[in-house]
Amino acid sequence: MKKKNNRRNFLKKTALLSTAAAFSTFIPKKIKAAKSYNWKMVTTWPKNFPGLGTCAEIFAKMVNEGSDGKMNITVFGSGEIVPAFEAMDAVSSGAIEMGHGGPYYWKGKVAAAQYLSAIPFGLTPQEQNSWFEKGGGQEIADKIYEKMGCKFFVCGNTGPQMGGWYNKEIKTIEDYQGLKMRAPGLGGEVIKAAGGTVVNIHGGELLTSIQSGAIDALEWVGPYNDLAFGIHKAAKYYYYPGWHEPAAILDCFINLKKWNSLPNNLKKIIALSAKAATQQMTNEMIAGNNMALKTLLNKHGVKVKPFPDEVLKKLAILSNKVLNKLSSSDELSKKVYKSIIKFRNDSIKRSENQKKFLETRMKYVNYEK
Repeated sequence: MKKKNNRRNFLKKTALLSTAAAFSTFIPKKIKAAKSYNWKMVTTWPKNFPGLGTCAEIFAKMVNEGSDGKMNITVFGSGEIVPAFEAMDAVSSGAIEMGHGGPYYWKGKVAAAQYLSAIPFGLTPQEQNSWFEKGGGQEIADKIYEKMGCKFFVCGNTGPQMGGWYNKEIKTIEDYQGLKMRAPGLGGEVIKAAGGTVVNIHGGELLTSIQSGAIDALEWVGPYNDLAFGIHKAAKYYYYPGWHEPAAILDCFINLKKWNSLPNNLKKIIALSAKAATQQMTNEMIAGNNMALKTLLNKHGVKVKPFPDEVLKKLAILSNKVLNKLSSSDELSKKVYKSIIKFRNDSIKRSENQKKFLETRMKYVNYEK
């Protein structure tokens, strides 16, 4: 009996060893390490420019650290590799893997792209972010950017903007007649409809352009960025509100072939990093604008003025006409505009609550104490 048991145990061990030996032939001698990616990101901003440029840096750092070094993104400011407005060409062609800018910069390639940045009298920053994530905005944006050979992500939000810097007072809508203004996107189209001339100038040329008289007015972002460029040194009046861009979305665009080649875990890290960088930029812009506005008022004596109600009313009427006409030019523009307007209309009733709260806070809170 003992001999039988010994023989049975021997056979079991032999069978196990044989199976293990056979299986081992399918195991590579050395497990292949996960592939690493070293990508470049070109931007339309000066490197490390407050809010806009730092958002790209924050995004890149999050991806680098979140991937444990498997994806390293190096950020280049405008002009370091390609000029600002050639960033999309560089990425679409595959010469550069990814870029960071503003969707309205690419309206010459796909007209519908400009609606993604902002529309006059459109969505608040929170509503914009919500529309992209929950209102179908991401899906529409992907279709728009696919036409440029890219994958789209929201990567930054400027928060509420100012109405711009002017060297003449705006008292009536007729004051826009003959006005030369830097005003990109759909807001610029409304300025044209009001009789102005719109000039396309990137950030690095703003101050010299208004100092030289090449333009009479300009819209950039808000106090935080405007102070950094020293625009207050060359313009007399700083108007609000930013009717043309209640807030502006920034884009991260990735060459579509490069994007499709990535493993799913890195795609997820990029998506989450873009979302987190957007929130960080919004936080930075709110805090930065608060402090910069104090500096502009108290240190530099800037004249901050509201647009007259009658001017805003006429700009709103003009905006409606301009946007309805422009959006009817192609199906994608029509689709994105219709989607944004529906989301805005659905938000109006709820925004009454926020409006009332802000009015109450302005009336009854003593900010001097």
